[in-house]
Amino acid sequence: MQINLTMSQKELERLKTLTRIKSGELTVSNAAESLRLSERHMYRILKRYSDEGDAGIIHRSRGRQSNNRLPQTTYDQAVKLYKEKYSDFGPTFFSETLEFDHDIFVSRQTLTRWLRKKGLLLSLRKKRPHRKKRPRRETIGSLVQFDGSHHDWFEGRGPACCLLCAVDDASGQIFIQFAETEDTENVLSFLKKYIELFGIPAQIYTDFHTIYYNKAEHFTQYERALKTLNIKPIYAHSPQAKGRVERGNRTHQDRLIKSLRLKNISSIQDANKYLLEEYIAHHNQRFALTDSLQNIHRPSNGIDLDAIFCFETKRTVYNDYTIMINSQYIQLHKSDAPLPPPKSKVIVRRYLDNSLHILWNNNELKYEIFNNKPKQKHRVQLPRKAPPNHPWRKLNRGLSRNHYNASIKLEPVT
Repeated sequence: MQINLTMSQKELERLKTLTRIKSGELTVSNAAESLRLSERHMYRILKRYSDEGDAGIIHRSRGRQSNNRLPQTTYDQAVKLYKEKYSDFGPTFFSETLEFDHDIFVSRQTLTRWLRKKGLLLSLRKKRPHRKKRPRRETIGSLVQFDGSHHDWFEGRGPACCLLCAVDDASGQIFIQFAETEDTENVLSFLKKYIELFGIPAQIYTDFHTIYYNKAEHFTQYERALKTLNIKPIYAHSPQAKGRVERGNRTHQDRLIKSLRLKNISSIQDANKYLLEEYIAHHNQRFALTDSLQNIHRPSNGIDLDAIFCFETKRTVYNDYTIMINSQYIQLHKSDAPLPPPKSKVIVRRYLDNSLHILWNNNELKYEIFNNKPKQKHRVQLPRKAPPNHPWRKLNRGLSRNHYNASIKLEPVT
């Protein structure tokens, strides 16, 4: 009867060495040193080779199940859960979900092997072109990458919205928040919340969206707010330039969507509450690298962030102490602060809570809003009188227009 033996490269090397020992070419001590084994273990292998022949070289566990193999019930339960609830989950996220929600501990490598064996995991990550990697910053708060991700986050259970995401370049720590769209008001509100929680960063990295950069304007509201806080804006010329936040958006479009589905969340308000209470902390604990990194965020204590993250414009004061904003007249009133003289400029700030504040020389002014221009009671319109030599007076003295024209003598030009 012929028996086929499958040997590894290590076992083949041992067989050659044992053959040399048997022929007397090597001593047991020299053979053990050659194979980097103890002399005692070399004698043990030699005895098995003498008793069983070539089969004694093969490892005893060859063809047998591993002692660390998980129970069949765990395999069946994991595959059943994947089919019923988590069919679009990746192996890593599926492994974490099993651990936190079902107390089933299976590594992502084992899950990958199980799911591929059952034909449930077919998609592989596509190869991406190689790009030169930019080194991370060395301190937290040195650079914050910021972007908005428009997506159907609630999978039809609610309206499509935008996820505003800020990622610290050094640590990978995130702060995210849902908004209806990526506009100036929502961006200013997001940055105000970020600075209240973490502090003032040194630089913020965005794309060339008109919210952040507008060549036609001297300053956008975003640039004005950053300049006031001494934050340097940086603009990326390609999505790959701020790849950390772009990759983060792709991760959230996978993990966050499924987490919102499991929690049955379908509104922006409930989603933001879930982000602050659970998701952000869990994500940062899982992915952020904050150990041994120095934090250089500047504290925002004593800074009126409401007066910075707002809509600010300048208006000229008219002679009747009014200004105009959005086709509305605003009458400035006397108060403890002096009124600005006509033709001077005042600063008009509309806060994010929609309150209006008018300032001149750092003093806030009292005002009253009118739908139409206020009437001035003290001004009296006097009738205009024609001068004594006006032609109209001559016509009223009984002279007809034709007679008046005929009385005009035209002298020839010489």
